[in-house]
Amino acid sequence: MLQVQKARITRSKLTLPCKGVLELSNYVLVIDTNKKPCNPVHPGTARKLLNDGQAAVFRRYPFTIILKTVSLKPVKPIQIKIDPGSKTTGLALVQNGKVIFGAELTHRGLAIKASLESRNMKRRGRRSRHTRYRQPRFLNRRRRSYWLAPSLQHRVETTLTIVNRLIKFALLTGISQELVRFDLQQLENPEISGIEYQQGELLGYEVREYLLNKWDRKCTYCEAENIALQIEHIHAIAKGGTNKISNLCLACDKCNKKKGTQDIKVFLAKKPELIKKILSQAKRPLKDATAVNSTRWALFNALKATGLPVSTSSGGLTKFNRTRMKLPKTHWLDAACVGKIEGVLVLITKPLLIKATGHGTRQMCGTNKFGFPTRHRTNKQIHFGFQTGDIIKAVVTSGKKIGAYTGRVATRSSGSFNISTVKDKVQGVSHKYCKTIHKKDGYSYL
Repeated sequence: MLQVQKARITRSKLTLPCKGVLELSNYVLVIDTNKKPCNPVHPGTARKLLNDGQAAVFRRYPFTIILKTVSLKPVKPIQIKIDPGSKTTGLALVQNGKVIFGAELTHRGLAIKASLESRNMKRRGRRSRHTRYRQPRFLNRRRRSYWLAPSLQHRVETTLTIVNRLIKFALLTGISQELVRFDLQQLENPEISGIEYQQGELLGYEVREYLLNKWDRKCTYCEAENIALQIEHIHAIAKGGTNKISNLCLACDKCNKKKGTQDIKVFLAKKPELIKKILSQAKRPLKDATAVNSTRWALFNALKATGLPVSTSSGGLTKFNRTRMKLPKTHWLDAACVGKIEGVLVLITKPLLIKATGHGTRQMCGTNKFGFPTRHRTNKQIHFGFQTGDIIKAVVTSGKKIGAYTGRVATRSSGSFNISTVKDKVQGVSHKYCKTIHKKDGYSYL
C-alpha cells in the first residue's frame, strides 16, 4: 500500500514546478446557506459553481464560497495538523490521507520583542531626565503562573486564531500537533526512554534535526553549505569525549577526515577566533527550539479548549515521515507529516502564506530614538471607507500609474493611498480607483 502511495506522490508534481506548469493552490472551502461546513472542492469546481450562480464568495483568505442552498451531502471528516515553529508555523488539512489545504503562518515575535525593548529604553531615559512622568513601580504587579512573554504568547494566539477560522469553514474532527521540536531530555540522557527508543526506526533523527538547526546546516569548520554533512565529535571519543549534544557538531566529509581524532585546538591552531566561536556555540542552547518548547503546552491547552481531540508527536517522527516519503522540506509539508501515518497524498503545490502584521499601535505620539515627541497622529483611522491594512484592488485608468494593483493599502486623509503589492510599493493612488477585497484582520496574505 505504501509503495502505491509513493508512486502517486511522485506524479503529483510536488517538486518545484517546471516552466509552464500551473501550480495548484489550496482546495476551496465551502459552507452552505446556513453557514455549515461542507466538503472542500477543487478550484475548478468552485469556479463553475460561481459562474453558474450557485454560490458566492464568502471570504477571500482562506478562499471560501457559500452555497445558495442547503447541502444534504455527507461531509467527510478532516484532520488539521500543526507544525509549530519559532518564526513560521505550518498548517495542513488532511482528508482521507490527502492534503487538500496548506498554510504557513509567519509570526512577528521578534518585532514584538524589539518594540518592547525600545519602549523600555525610552521610559528609562525619560525617568533619568527627571521630567514630569510617573515614578517607577516595583513589586506591585504579580504574574500569573501560566504567564508567557508577549513575544511567545503571540505565537500561541496567532496559531489559535487561524485554527478557529478553519473550524468555521471545515468539518474538523481532530488536531495533530508536533508537541516538541526536539526531545531535549532524550538528547541529554539517551537512556531516558529505554533501549527500544534507541534501536527503533527513529534512531538518530532527533539528534540530526537538532544539530542541523543549531549549526545552520553548515559545516562547522569550513562553513560549506548544500552538501552532505556528518555528525562530528568536537572532542573525539578516543580522547575522552562523550556523546552529549554539547559535544556534537556538523562537518563535511573532507573536514571530518582531516580532523580525525585531533583535539580541536590543535586542528584549528591557526584559527583561534573560530575555536572560540565553536566552543561557545556548542554550549549555547538552541534559541528557536527553546521558544517552541516554552510555548508547546500553552498551545496544546489552547487547542484542547476548542473541544477537538488533540494528538501529539515529536519533531523526529515528523522528519522521519517526510524523509521516508521523499517530500521536500517546507513548513506546511512538515505539518502534513506530523504523527503516525502510513502515507500521504499531496494534492496541492502552493500553500497560503499568512504573515502576522498586527493591528497597528495605540500610540498617539510618535517619538525619535531619544524618546522626544516628533509627530502626532489623528484618532480617525478610516478614510473614504478604507483603513490601513485592508487588502484592496485598484484599477487605475488614467495618469502615470495606469494598471491594476492588488495588495495592502496605507490610507491618508487626503485620499491618496499607497499600495504594497508582491513586487513593490505603488504610491499616490486615488481612493476612487480602489475596491476592498478583504478587510483588515491583522494578517497579510499571499
